Amino acid sequence: MTRTAICELFGIEHPILLAGMGTASTPELAAAVSNAGGLGIMGAAGLGPRGLRDWIARCRALTDKPFGIDTLLPASVRRGANLKPLSNGPLPQDLVPQYRAMAAGFLADEGIQPATDDQIWPEPDGPPMFSKDFFEAQMDVIIEERVPVYASGLGSPGPWIERLHANGAKVLAVVGTVRHARQVVPDGIDAIVAQGHDGGGHNSPIGTMALIPQVVDAVGDRVPVLGAGGIVDGRGIAAALMLGASGVWVGSAFLASEEAGLFDGQKQAIVDATEEGTTVSRAVTGKPARMIQSKWTKFWEESEHEPLPMPFQTQVARPALTAANLAGRSQEINPGFAGQGIGMIKAVRPAAAIMADLIAGMDETLDARFKALRG
Repeated sequence: MTRTAICELFGIEHPILLAGMGTASTPELAAAVSNAGGLGIMGAAGLGPRGLRDWIARCRALTDKPFGIDTLLPASVRRGANLKPLSNGPLPQDLVPQYRAMAAGFLADEGIQPATDDQIWPEPDGPPMFSKDFFEAQMDVIIEERVPVYASGLGSPGPWIERLHANGAKVLAVVGTVRHARQVVPDGIDAIVAQGHDGGGHNSPIGTMALIPQVVDAVGDRVPVLGAGGIVDGRGIAAALMLGASGVWVGSAFLASEEAGLFDGQKQAIVDATEEGTTVSRAVTGKPARMIQSKWTKFWEESEHEPLPMPFQTQVARPALTAANLAGRSQEINPGFAGQGIGMIKAVRPAAAIMADLIAGMDETLDARFKALRG
């Protein structure tokens, strides 16, 4: 069994963390990973305060092992940089009605009925999604609920670290450059996730194989580093460990799990995809993110209009993509975020089976490598 500093830090058996992927990393998926000896991280980026409390309670009912929550904390939104005029003059928030009309036209062309407000926004009385108030409300819940592990998917959780640590929580930050890794270490981060360009969702301009060792060299003597981006089997985990990482942050391998919070069409899109099936687009959140190519990403590629910055693109995309999901069209219009390793995923399986294969593959690969080195 392979144990590293990450295992000691989080009190887990295997150095494998479930990536907190949007709402795909459900309480059921996180609990399954934790119960299998890893660390399950729920993806709560799109959850309002009430939904977040519900997920925490559900996870606690399913496992007595450590678990965590991942949200977004984009510095650009928190400091108001997203409110500045675009290059052609208008404020991005003023363009939302025009862009929503474009999205409505897209739905009409596809023969899809619009979704209702209560289907689109589960907590309409709460702060607007991906706004500064939204992120702060999420952090208040995480601290009040004394979540054991917190991971920030974008930006530094520095303003909240003292209160998180006071609860005994461990804190991670996902970074995509050496510069960002160096910035978050003084904030008191307990571990860093170095996620390369291969990874799904918001990632890095730098490839995973190049990023991991450079982040390790820069900060590895101060905090442990987890490798991420395109790691979907035991060979990838072993490679990350050989590059100096103390563990891995695995996302796409679990998208095709039975417990993942995806529509069946989205899971099938993962199984059907090849290594060439993803693209980096701002079409969903307003920030560059790797996702499976779709009619929605193609619509924006061919549009004369650039996607709006976060959170305004979400206000345009969420109604359209929700309607596509409800119409049973997720596979072609909203297949979701995913990394470049999805070509190795061939079936939808229980998370426990995926974990077992990751662990066995990691140990077998490392054993074979060390035997080869010994001659």
